[in-house]
Amino acid sequence: MNCEITHEKIVLAAYGELPDEHTHELERHLAGCAECREEREQLLALRTLAAVHPVVEPPANLVARSRLRLEEALDTLPPLRWYERLSQRLLNNFAGLQTAPVAACLLLVVGAGAGSLGGYEFAQGRAAHAAARVQMAGVQPQPAVAQADVASISSIVREPHSGMIEVSYNQVVPQHIQGSMDDPAIRQLLMLASQNSASAGVRDDSVGLLAAACRAGHSCQAAGIRDALMVTLRYDRNEGVREKALEGLQPYVAEDMRVRDAVLEALLNDGDPRIRTNAINILEPVEADTSVRQVLHTVANSDRNPQIRNVSRLVLSREPEIQ
Repeated sequence: MNCEITHEKIVLAAYGELPDEHTHELERHLAGCAECREEREQLLALRTLAAVHPVVEPPANLVARSRLRLEEALDTLPPLRWYERLSQRLLNNFAGLQTAPVAACLLLVVGAGAGSLGGYEFAQGRAAHAAARVQMAGVQPQPAVAQADVASISSIVREPHSGMIEVSYNQVVPQHIQGSMDDPAIRQLLMLASQNSASAGVRDDSVGLLAAACRAGHSCQAAGIRDALMVTLRYDRNEGVREKALEGLQPYVAEDMRVRDAVLEALLNDGDPRIRTNAINILEPVEADTSVRQVLHTVANSDRNPQIRNVSRLVLSREPEIQ
């Protein structure tokens, strides 16, 4: 499979439209092509950024008025001549044949640009049910914090035996809020700190709290904390921060294919042998999966680290199970 065809299949796979018979072929190509893996990561980053922003529905009156104005404008158009109708029909048929590849290429270009220039910022997750539960417990949630107003996160402190978290952040002057993990504003600031803080200690604290929430099954939605941990695992420069992110993703490796892919990428690409060894252990519940075994075969045969080669061979020597 060449890279041009792979780019189209990456887009189809990201939106769940790639047939099953092409999935394994795509994964084999990605395992050996860094450029295509980067294209997929950028497209997933675009989806992540889009998913965290709520979709605003237009008012019904606006839609009705727009339709009426459109119908009035169409009524004033002169009728098409016969050769104009013929030309339009030919163009429509041609466009129908070209729609899928053109759309795929456009989506890929947009994903590459947004993934490179937009960065990885996460907006506030919707948590009405969790906020209501906090109010019932007697803790008032803080108002949402606009990310554009936050210059940096300066410190994170968890109060022992209370479940309360204090986050200090800087605007024009230092600010801080206090709340539990159920507070949407607290979760938002923790996700922001995990990506944007210049301090490795602050990133370590924030990722540690997010990972603990995921291990406890606590408000760890796919589009939110889980996505933040996957971005941290892929891109954070601090080994300890990446390791905590990996631990937080462990409970979801069997149910979330995106989490499984992120762990497989860590196994193939992470520069820390300890993280790569932990990735093998985390993949144990899905070791019979075809894509997992393909990556383990690659690592067992060609990895430079003898310990990781031996661990991979040990996993592969077990009796395979169909999954």
